[in-house]
Parts: sequence; C-alpha cells; structure tokens
Amino acid sequence: MRRWQAALSLIGLGWYVGVSILLGVFAGLWLDSRLDTKPLFVVLGLVLGVIVAGYGVYRMLQPLIKNKRNREDS
Repeated sequence: MRRWQAALSLIGLGWYVGVSILLGVFAGLWLDSRLDTKPLFVVLGLVLGVIVAGYGVYRMLQPLIKNKRNREDS
C-alpha cells in the first residue's frame, strides 16, 4: 500500500471515530429529551459510540498491520 493511501485511510479513520461518538451522543440527547431521563442515554450513547469506534479502528487497522508484517518478513 502506498503512503498516500495509508494517509487517506488514517484520515478516514479519524472521521469514523468522530462520527461514531457524535452519533451516539446525539442519539442519547434525543432519547433523553423524549423520555425525560437527562443524563442516562447521553452516557449510554457515548459509551456505545466509543465501543463502535474502537471496534472500527481495530477492523480498519488490520490490513495496514498485516501489510507491514508481510513487508518485514520478505
């Protein structure tokens, strides 16, 4: 993989993390406003967003890590 492709992948990774967390928080805010349970769903949305972001980071970095290992083994 070329360096610019790796750089674009990492930029996309940052966007993925930010959007995942923000969607969780905004969904929590929306649920809290509907159900009048102020901090409960915001916290749950934040936690869920962080978990989704962490899993996505893991899945997106796997090809980069495998590619680097393959070059080192050659």
